[in-house]
Amino acid sequence: MKITCIIVEDEPLAAERAKDYIRKLPFLDLLADFDNATDALVFLKMNKVDLLFLDIHLGALSGIQLLETASLTCQVILTTAYHEYALKGFDLKVADYLLKPYTFERFVQAVERVQPHFAKTEPNPEKRFIFVKIEYRLEKVFLDDILYIEGMGNYRRIHTRDKRLMTLQTFSELEQEIPPTMICRVHKSFMVAVDKIDSIEKERIHIGDAYIPISDTYKQAFFELIQPLNK
Repeated sequence: MKITCIIVEDEPLAAERAKDYIRKLPFLDLLADFDNATDALVFLKMNKVDLLFLDIHLGALSGIQLLETASLTCQVILTTAYHEYALKGFDLKVADYLLKPYTFERFVQAVERVQPHFAKTEPNPEKRFIFVKIEYRLEKVFLDDILYIEGMGNYRRIHTRDKRLMTLQTFSELEQEIPPTMICRVHKSFMVAVDKIDSIEKERIHIGDAYIPISDTYKQAFFELIQPLNK
């Protein structure tokens, strides 16, 4: 699933950095970039955009003013060199706040905060299996056999009912293949099969002999996903 996005940034170097980071994430689709909020607002009214990377100091119309005056349906990540706007940004319900100069790792963390929001919009509960890259082959893995997926450095370890598989595929690639209603992200290092959960206690998930943490980044989306199952 592609996440469409635009950049609103009046500093050329900062705009180039953001574009370079976006190019490194294949699931992001950059539609346009603007150096002022006015042109960006016109574009947003005429086009469907999932994610907005928004600078605060933009001249005549600031990023904060854009958020206060426009009815935006997209997710927003603020980018600025001024930390004093963080509280205001979160009052306006932005997804994250990137303080310049931010690293690629921090950029990825911000994007991962919004991914569960979009993943829930396109569930595919009928999918039964995926093909996983294992060394020099593609191995068929039935989704119903997966218990959880664990991040281990550059690798992801897929724990199934009867074996463990190691793959270099990233969590982002796996999330694009797997319906989030079946196996969802709960931590930067874990995905879990929802129907294999034995219990949840103190922000930990118990599956078999494993105890898996739930991070703040994914907590809300996870509990929103499982809550209907309890009603």
